[in-house]
Amino acid sequence: MSLDQKKKTADLLGICLKAGKAVKGFDPARESVQNGKAACILTASDASAKTVKEAEFIGGKYNVPVYRTDLTKDDIGRLCGKSTAVIAVTDKGFAEGFRKLTTAGN
Repeated sequence: MSLDQKKKTADLLGICLKAGKAVKGFDPARESVQNGKAACILTASDASAKTVKEAEFIGGKYNVPVYRTDLTKDDIGRLCGKSTAVIAVTDKGFAEGFRKLTTAGN
């Protein structure tokens, strides 16, 4: 992911958070997926392999896509006030934006 894509991802996440369309942290994100509210799951670039595997498992179980971002946990923390490796996005429009950004150039 280029720096431009990383900035676009950070900008989109900032807007998503301000709109109240994101759930921060693994456990709240998992609950959002299980309750059918999550449109996608985002993981930080420095999330542990175990965390990514668990996010992919829960996403696969509930047919919710998981997108690996180039944002670190600290990058996410600067945007939302909480350093976290997992965020669930609860809006389909935002989820589509993250899909385009995370799959661009792959």
